[in-house]
Amino acid sequence: MEPILIITNLPDRASAMALAHRLIDERLAACVNVLADCTSIYRWQGKNETVSEVPVLIKTLAEHYAQLEQLIKSIHPYELPEIIAVPISSGLPAYLKWIADETFPVDKK
Repeated sequence: MEPILIITNLPDRASAMALAHRLIDERLAACVNVLADCTSIYRWQGKNETVSEVPVLIKTLAEHYAQLEQLIKSIHPYELPEIIAVPISSGLPAYLKWIADETFPVDKK
């Protein structure tokens, strides 16, 4: 069991909520936090951009990363969406077990 935290941003609350519900419905994530809007400032194609985005935190297992990445890319409106996976090296054991229990093993899908 390798728990991970996946971070992404979406352009609006509706698309963030749609992603969250789909990940939970498909049992690819145990929990998805849709955070308050934030302002992102970045350089894209030679220009500085300032946009409002909705950060999303996804708790799952490393074995689901490939499916999650593919799903996010397939429904994300950005040409290059932020998708970052961070290993969870420690945490409350019962919570980490809950993450594993609430997601389907890849071989059982």
